[in-house]
Amino acid sequence: MVGFKVVIGTKDGKCHQKEVAEADSKNLVGKKIGETIKGELIGLTGYEFTITGGTDYAGFPMRQDIAGTGRKRILAVAGVGLKKKDRGLRKRKTVCGNTIHVKISQINLKILKEGKEKLGAATEAKEGEAPKKEAKPKEAPKEEKKETPKENKKEEKTETKPKEAPKEEKKIGNSK
Repeated sequence: MVGFKVVIGTKDGKCHQKEVAEADSKNLVGKKIGETIKGELIGLTGYEFTITGGTDYAGFPMRQDIAGTGRKRILAVAGVGLKKKDRGLRKRKTVCGNTIHVKISQINLKILKEGKEKLGAATEAKEGEAPKKEAKPKEAPKEEKKETPKENKKEEKTETKPKEAPKEEKKIGNSK
């Protein structure tokens, strides 16, 4: 069994990703969309989350109104898995059920209660490691562009092309 990728949405609109270890991911199997979970289940003490959705290993989205763990082909009018373009449009879409199972690869969570530790530092740090400091990428030195004088540009344009040699005419008929 492989661990899940958890995407945590904060109240200010930012998201943080965290890889959940295999041992902790067993605690999430069987939970449904809309349920609340404690942060201790995924290694974030003091937090409380609501499950808002997720995707399976093939990228099909989980949908709250589909019971179970399997995939279903539904006639969607609106909601998860459908970008509504026209009024009255109904489209056949494949979606996953609302229960987390082994083949789910990503789980989306929303924060209900925040813990003492900041979420950015908690998601970046693994167990027993200090949080990583982001290094700014070094910029390459900029090359100076040398501009040619206007005279040189005019000379380049007025260069003459070599003349082509005249083509020989072919004679039609008997050539003696």
